[in-house]
Amino acid sequence: MLTLDTLNRALLLENIHPDATARLTKAGYQVQTMPRALGEDDLIEALSGISLLGIRSQTQVTERVLASADGLLAVGAFCIGTNQVDLTAAAKRGVAVFNAPFSNTRSVVELAIAEIISLARRLPAKNVKMHAGEWDKSAKGAHEVRGRKLGIVGYGNIGTQLSVIAESLGMTVYFYDIADRLAMGNARRCSSLEELLESVETVTLHVDGRPGNHGFFGEEEFSRMNPRSIFLNLSRGFVVDHAALRRNIESGHIAGAAIDVFPKEPKGAGDEFVSELRGLENVILTPHIGGSTEEAQQDIGEFVSGKLVDFATGGATAMSVNMPPVALPTVPGTHRLVHLHQNVPGVLASINRVLADHGVNVEGQLLRTRDELGYVITDIGTSYTDEVLNELRDMDVTIRLRTIESE
Repeated sequence: MLTLDTLNRALLLENIHPDATARLTKAGYQVQTMPRALGEDDLIEALSGISLLGIRSQTQVTERVLASADGLLAVGAFCIGTNQVDLTAAAKRGVAVFNAPFSNTRSVVELAIAEIISLARRLPAKNVKMHAGEWDKSAKGAHEVRGRKLGIVGYGNIGTQLSVIAESLGMTVYFYDIADRLAMGNARRCSSLEELLESVETVTLHVDGRPGNHGFFGEEEFSRMNPRSIFLNLSRGFVVDHAALRRNIESGHIAGAAIDVFPKEPKGAGDEFVSELRGLENVILTPHIGGSTEEAQQDIGEFVSGKLVDFATGGATAMSVNMPPVALPTVPGTHRLVHLHQNVPGVLASINRVLADHGVNVEGQLLRTRDELGYVITDIGTSYTDEVLNELRDMDVTIRLRTIESE
């Protein structure tokens, strides 16, 4: 069992599942929770003395925040995306970032399927009329999804699972992705976004948060869609021009839409939601709940908190989105040195030379590199002096040095 070398305090924002609190508490952390996101200034203040931070999609961990949080070891994004964290700035300060790339896939897919069926049957409009006391038992504009053509933009974890389930419902699936993806089942790969838009009757977006995706779906893309198509976005709010979407819905070119993510979202429950899409018939608006099922949130809470604990207590960076992946099994009776450095030749030799000069024997060691970073875990079986640590910290290439002592 390894003990921590930093303050054992964690901050969890935005209603992260209680299982995350339980996992961190069991690991020896004092956990503070808040139900909402924090702005930059408030976050800087709240991070004083905090070593682990948990967020969801609304809290922005900027370079300024990271520069002010000297004791911060790691950030857990309890969601799929990490575009709300400045990953480069975090890496340069030795702050590892973890997310949950698979945990809520099924929940998002089920919501997409439910919305496709609801829009095809025009259920939102029927529901409004029923609540207003109007009985409209008409089949006009209502369709089965069987036999219809579905276009999936972004064929990653969510897109591929959606592809399989949609095909099992009898839909013909087309997909487009900038990466070379293996088609699932009988799905048909499109060579361009334009080809997909012109081929299908329903378009659903499942792209990531990279900067190049900002505003990539607008008036031109809507105009290429077939008349009376259905449109869904359960990916990122900033990828769609909502003003253009409204115009196309009002004109009747788009028959219905389901939107779960928005360019600007309220920071907490009860805050006013503002959008150009409010008040439109056959438009489903949901408050960023694609992954918000109890099952998904529990799984995310357990998974990400586990990664945070593994990093804090053992230096493991497996599945970190901004660090070289290293996981070295712990050996009882050893001391662990965790060294993050610039990725240049000869660093490992320099580290071992310092240890050898002080008579420190290496029991186990593992180095991995990623882009500009190198990350090495070294287990030693003998005690060491402050002079050893000072020499390692004073290396020109050192970014961050941590020590983790065995009990």
